[in-house]
Amino acid sequence: MGIFDFVKNAGKKLWGSDDDDVSEAIAKEAGVLGMTDALDVKVEGDKVVIKGTAPSQEAREKLILAAGNVAGIAKVEEDITTADSAGESSYHTVEKGDTLWAIATKAYGNGSKYNAIFEANKPMLSDPDKIYPGQLLRIPPLS
Repeated sequence: MGIFDFVKNAGKKLWGSDDDDVSEAIAKEAGVLGMTDALDVKVEGDKVVIKGTAPSQEAREKLILAAGNVAGIAKVEEDITTADSAGESSYHTVEKGDTLWAIATKAYGNGSKYNAIFEANKPMLSDPDKIYPGQLLRIPPLS
């Protein structure tokens, strides 16, 4: 079980602002990641609580980021089990002026590995140049 902190005023803006809109957005993301019936998602003010199972560590981490990188969400509390034992990723909160190249240089010692970070954050990222301050990114271990 883990608790992840997010920047409350950063993140994807949803059309509505009530808990149902946030829950629906997270449920949609869970469907994209192949987790349709294995989760219980509750929104409690600025906190999202997720319980259930995920098919992989990667899917678990992506769901946490999808839930937290929503405007108005400050915390994600999760109790998600996975079938695999892959190593956990580290995380980076984007600061003003950051690029994926700079983040990869800091994380891996080599900026040209930025694509590993970009791929690890799909579908939340659609373009490597479209990151924003406050966004939490997954930094996977290199294989």
